[in-house]
Amino acid sequence: MSKESFEKVLYKAVREYNKYRSPEANARIVSNAKCSFKIEFTGPYCRTCGFYDYFEDLVYVLKDFGVETRIDEVEETDSGAIVSFSVTEKRESK
Repeated sequence: MSKESFEKVLYKAVREYNKYRSPEANARIVSNAKCSFKIEFTGPYCRTCGFYDYFEDLVYVLKDFGVETRIDEVEETDSGAIVSFSVTEKRESK
């Protein structure tokens, strides 16, 4: 999968994520490199219990699009978090 193709998949996955989780949680692409990317999560979602569940949900959405990822780092911010992800495997969509 080329970088351009992955970029399209990432945008689609973020749109899909926001479709079902907004306005409680919103994802926005902050950066996108060859094998890693950062997403900013904002919204009034619970910051105590289940905080990481919102980030892990994006991992599962990307998996549905053929991209295996993992969470590398979570930087908490006043409005939510900026989460760094690594791509572990990319498969061509059928």
